Amino acid sequence: MDKTAIIHIEGLTKRFGDFTAVNAISFDVKKGEIFGFLGANGAGKTTAIKMLIGLSKPTEGSGTVAGFDVNTQAEDIKKNIGYMSQKFSLYDDLTVLENIRFYGGIYGLSRKRIKDKSAQILTELNLESVGKSLVASLPLGWKQRLAFAISMVHDPAIVFLDEPTGGVDPLVRRQFWETIYEVAEKGRTVFVTTHYMDEAEYCDRVSIMVNGKIEALDTPQKLKQQFDAASMDDVFLKLAR
Repeated sequence: MDKTAIIHIEGLTKRFGDFTAVNAISFDVKKGEIFGFLGANGAGKTTAIKMLIGLSKPTEGSGTVAGFDVNTQAEDIKKNIGYMSQKFSLYDDLTVLENIRFYGGIYGLSRKRIKDKSAQILTELNLESVGKSLVASLPLGWKQRLAFAISMVHDPAIVFLDEPTGGVDPLVRRQFWETIYEVAEKGRTVFVTTHYMDEAEYCDRVSIMVNGKIEALDTPQKLKQQFDAASMDDVFLKLAR
C-alpha cells in the first residue's frame, strides 16, 4: 500500500444475485491527486463509487477512504468526504445563501462556521450580488460551481464528483475543470467519474473500467503510449473492443 494514499482499495467486488457489477478492483489514490474514474455507461463506475462513499456495502474486498474502512465505517466516510452528483444536489427553491446554510447544517458546522463559509463561498465565486437570489435563477455554470463549493463546505480532504459535467456545454465544462485544478492545488484530492474521454486528459491519473473491471490505470500520457493511441478516446475504444 502507498502510505500517501487517501484511498486504498483491494479486490472490491459488488454482486447483485448472479450479476457481478464490480469485479475485484484494486487501486490507490494519492493525496492532492486528480484521479479520473472512467468508463462507459454500465461499466460499473456508479456502483463502485457508491461503495467508496459509504452508500453500498461491498460483497467482497477491502479498503479505506480518508482513513475509514469501507466495510465497517460507512458513516464516518460520509462525514469526511465531499460529494457532488451530476444533478448538482442544489435546491432551486432556496436562495444561494439558504443552500449553503442548509448543507453546512447537515455537516454539523457551527453557526459561526456556517456564516464564515457562506461569506467565503460568495466571495470566491463572485456571487455576493446574488446571495439572496433563488438558485433556479442562476446560469448553469454558476450553479455547477456553487454545487462544487457546497460539497466542500465542511473542508473534506477528498471530494467525489460523479459525472459533474454531464449535459453542460464544452465552455462550461472547461471552466469547471479550471475550478477543479484550483482545488487540487490547495492539497485536496479530487476523485472524478466521467464518460467524456477528453476530460481524462485533465487528470493526473486515470483508471478505465470495462464490464466491471479496471482494464487500465496510469497517467493519460503513459496510457496513450501503452496503447499506441493519439487520444484517450482511442485508448478507450481499443479497451472497449
